Amino acid sequence: MELFHYHLVTSKVREVEARYLGKLGFGLIARYGRIGEDQVHFESGVSWEELERRAFRHRLSELERGAVNVVVQPGQWPLPRVDHLGVALDDDEFHEVLDRATRLRLRVQEYPGRRTFIATDAGYRLEVHPQRDWIDELLGNASELRLTELHLRADDPETKAGALADLLELEHRDGEVVVGETTVRFVDTGPRGRPELHAEVFD
Repeated sequence: MELFHYHLVTSKVREVEARYLGKLGFGLIARYGRIGEDQVHFESGVSWEELERRAFRHRLSELERGAVNVVVQPGQWPLPRVDHLGVALDDDEFHEVLDRATRLRLRVQEYPGRRTFIATDAGYRLEVHPQRDWIDELLGNASELRLTELHLRADDPETKAGALADLLELEHRDGEVVVGETTVRFVDTGPRGRPELHAEVFD
């Protein structure tokens, strides 16, 4: 079980994207969106100015370094909030989590062969993946960079942490849940609903 991905929503997409690309050394996988009615994506090397000239409507940017994948999506909040966390599981763990979600009466959205989302009822979602070659390849890059801590501001840290722990059948204490090699720490004085990105620790 490893936390390898998180999806951020912010009104300052370009600034947040630039932080990952510049300060943190991530690479741009692609920017996804539309031109007219066509779905398109542009890889690194195409500037925002060029995209504006093409009337590109941005949907999300995908960034990656080492064993960490981050998506940034346009939204209403200047400070990024987390829509979902992405967790890689082995096949048995994956089915156990889905069974647990059913018992907890949580909403599950399945896109066969692609992704599965579970609503935690605590303001954010969990994206769960069974064993996949591309995730194994990503996690194999942990020696370059991995996420050791993710700090999220929330209105009720214990409830937020408990929702994650219950779904993954992990222990939680003082707003902390250890998912694989990553500590997810919920801290107080945050917003209701989606938790706010507060800090990241990479190794």
